[in-house]
Amino acid sequence: MIQAHNLSVGTRLLPVSLSLPEGKLTHIIGPNGSGKSTLLAALSGVMSYQGSIKVGDLDLAQMSLPDIALLRAYLAQSARPAFNMPVYQFLSLSIPNNKQCSDETLNQAIAEITELLNINTMLSRTVHHLSGGEWQRVRLAACCLQVWRPINPLARVLILDEPAAPLDIGQEKYLNELIDIVTRQGTSVIVANHDLNTTLRRADYVVLLANGVMEAVGTSEEVLTQDNISSVYKTTVKKIEFEGKPLLIFNE
Repeated sequence: MIQAHNLSVGTRLLPVSLSLPEGKLTHIIGPNGSGKSTLLAALSGVMSYQGSIKVGDLDLAQMSLPDIALLRAYLAQSARPAFNMPVYQFLSLSIPNNKQCSDETLNQAIAEITELLNINTMLSRTVHHLSGGEWQRVRLAACCLQVWRPINPLARVLILDEPAAPLDIGQEKYLNELIDIVTRQGTSVIVANHDLNTTLRRADYVVLLANGVMEAVGTSEEVLTQDNISSVYKTTVKKIEFEGKPLLIFNE
């Protein structure tokens, strides 16, 4: 379980206390500028913060970045490395340094992840010659390698900041399948997301932010109410059922 107590970052994120469930998918939602990326960066240990963050019994503030990297993987919004390199070399940088599995298990993990994300045919291409969607899938593969339980039993959290943004509708299904596998392995997945209907259908737990303040937290049904959405997003919304599933319809 990930626990934050009085977590804050300047004026970008005002004191927040929350407990995120283990092995579940949590969505962080809210309008642009609400503090989603700030919260994820703090939870990942790459940004200075006030308050405390614990992963299980471990206090993030007492850990080195190499040790934190064994617990979590963090996908920030898109950025390419300064140096060009083949995709296979980029992926190799994410193999945990505590790897104790056999080469066969490692190769199986690489094959499963790259095939699932449909990047197994581009391993010899260089990262600077990939499209936006291709590069995002390579980054997702690298993050998953870092916290793939069969090769890293210490892994606890996968943190993704708007991972679907560069993906088309066909590629987004790869992301969803990958998240399902990682959560089944027992790893918590925390995602900043803009598509509220995806949150309504897929998220086990939801945190709603506005102007750096946590406005609501709970299940998707508890948080994504018409009143909450209208108040935070300053728009009117209607929740209906379509083919037996909930759907949000926003007024134009």
